[in-house]
Amino acid sequence: MGKIARSQIVGMNFHYLHYPLEYFLDAMVRYHFEKIELWGAAPHFYVEDDTLGDMRRKKREIDQRGVSVVCFTPEQCMYPINLAAKESHIRERSVRYFRKSLEACVELEAPMMLVTAGWGYRNEPSEEAWERALHSLQQLAVDAEKHGICLVLEPLTRVESNLVCDRATLVKMLTAIDSPAVKGMIDTIPLALAGEQMESYFEQLQDDLAHIHFVDGNPGGHLAWGDGTLPLEQYIHTLTQYGYRGALSLEFTAMQYVVDPDQAIEKSLRHLQPYLA
Repeated sequence: MGKIARSQIVGMNFHYLHYPLEYFLDAMVRYHFEKIELWGAAPHFYVEDDTLGDMRRKKREIDQRGVSVVCFTPEQCMYPINLAAKESHIRERSVRYFRKSLEACVELEAPMMLVTAGWGYRNEPSEEAWERALHSLQQLAVDAEKHGICLVLEPLTRVESNLVCDRATLVKMLTAIDSPAVKGMIDTIPLALAGEQMESYFEQLQDDLAHIHFVDGNPGGHLAWGDGTLPLEQYIHTLTQYGYRGALSLEFTAMQYVVDPDQAIEKSLRHLQPYLA
């Protein structure tokens, strides 16, 4: 059995949302994380509220702890953000939001920013929403190229979106966007819910697979490792088989962890330990 590098395991702040940003950052130091993925939402880091001065102060807090931001993930499922929205004012506001987020990436020195395709109304032809999402993402790709930022496009679950929800639709959208600044990624929860295999993403995307959200589930749930039933050993085998050296972010979105977020980190690290080099 091959092993993954400890430095590939990346902490994320979603389940620390009931604690200050500084508390999360101190936890990352305590658990020896070298990199973090920063979820962009209040109260930690929200681009619609934070001034340039706020962003730079928070970057100093990150730097002082010796960690770096590998990916910035602006909130886009809970807030009124939708790159495929039928209403032009929502769609245009969403593009502006992501442009601000790209500027935040520059301040954070984050090489990647996570985006999703949004969703269309369930009672309209999905092709119409697809075209709106494509147009929005193509606009953002141009900006990402200018900033030297990689956009990582995340498939969502079929409950969250009716556009990019699996490998086939991810590849279709990446091909249509046709930009070197836009890559694909895996989240193990949509992957498992769709009944897909991690190998198929590596086989088809190859170098265009840039990022992974690496969590347990039943198969849903975004759980700490050990709280679900996903095949950890099989995933580790695939990651080492294909020589993946990128980030594996612990994105715990289940609300059961918000009271004691450290517990989810500790439990996951215990389950991952046998597979870490």
